[in-house]
Amino acid sequence: MVPVKLIMTPLEKLRTIDRDESIRRSAKLMRDHRIGSLLVTHGETVVGIVTDTDLARRVMADAVDPDHTAVERIMSAPVLQVTAEATLLEANDLMAREGVRHLGVQRDGKLIGLISVRDLVNFLTKYPRS
Repeated sequence: MVPVKLIMTPLEKLRTIDRDESIRRSAKLMRDHRIGSLLVTHGETVVGIVTDTDLARRVMADAVDPDHTAVERIMSAPVLQVTAEATLLEANDLMAREGVRHLGVQRDGKLIGLISVRDLVNFLTKYPRS
């Protein structure tokens, strides 16, 4: 089976936002870069993740002011993770069980990338069928 490390997005290619930035800033970054999530940082440390789903469920539905509320208030923390050697099926099962669409990928306890449902779907549409 294919390990997640082969289709993950490496950490250096991921977009981040500081935990003290506004929710509106996070929404604009996701829109402008056509992505569904941002890693939330405090200094150099990843402290959570904010997703387009968080924006819909925790901002719009609860009438939170996006200009005066920090991303930290709506982020999910900690980022659920799988090892780089975990299979795509294991990652898929964890996402389904936990109700998330993004997982951190770690090696030796260090975050090295991110895998999303979109990554899984893109891989499966290109995978040879017999």
